[in-house]
Amino acid sequence: MNDYARLLEATERHLQTLKAGGVRFLTVESETLRQLQQPLSDKSDRSDSSDKSSPSAPENTASAMDALRARASVCVKCPHLAASRKNVVFGVGDIHAALMFVGEAPGVDEDRQGEPFVGAAGQLLTRIIKTMGFSREHVYIANILKCRPDTPGQRAGNRKPTAGEMKTCLPYLLEQIDLIRPKVIVALGATAVEGLLGKTEPIGKLRGRFQIFRGTPLMPTFHPSYLLRNQALTEKRKVWEDMLQVLEKLDRPVTAKQRGYFLKA
Repeated sequence: MNDYARLLEATERHLQTLKAGGVRFLTVESETLRQLQQPLSDKSDRSDSSDKSSPSAPENTASAMDALRARASVCVKCPHLAASRKNVVFGVGDIHAALMFVGEAPGVDEDRQGEPFVGAAGQLLTRIIKTMGFSREHVYIANILKCRPDTPGQRAGNRKPTAGEMKTCLPYLLEQIDLIRPKVIVALGATAVEGLLGKTEPIGKLRGRFQIFRGTPLMPTFHPSYLLRNQALTEKRKVWEDMLQVLEKLDRPVTAKQRGYFLKA
């Protein structure tokens, strides 16, 4: 059985499970439908070993990530989130990135656009990434949750994902990490650390010290939204010191100018 047949079989089983649970309708994005309508290439139908590439080959990683995105885009494992979302916020960036950022969950802007970290906190994260010497396109950005936590009875604002929601959605993120195989992960905020490591200590106590997650160095740091609320130079410096450690872990050159950011004159 080739990869396509296995994926199709798994999808059919998932749909049957949803049907048995009372689900009658699914929302599918037009892009997902377009991808599903693409004809199979001859290569995907071949079963002889001479046509198979290494699991880590770029084309295999891209195909696997596309299949994962398609599964996530129709997920209704959390019916209350599926009912309230506008878009599944899968992730964005280079699927071969050495550096991956993980936040907690989409907000209203992310839910509307279908992309993580596009609001005010996302704009600040983009500036941090650029100051590190990267571009947003050359790192990978995702969240613990792919759907915005619903806020029934509220016209605005966000809420923290529940432990159950994080546990349910985490397998998608774990598959992303396994496919990307980043050299370093940055966990943005206490909720991201809780979702990945299961630790509930204050982020102020956890930040600045590398942890190991599934064999990969993980740096906990403050969420960009914290810096928007608290713009003290000392807090900006803490996050930047964390990012300097990340650059060193990646064996990236650090300039004297970079080392001096957010230090008092």
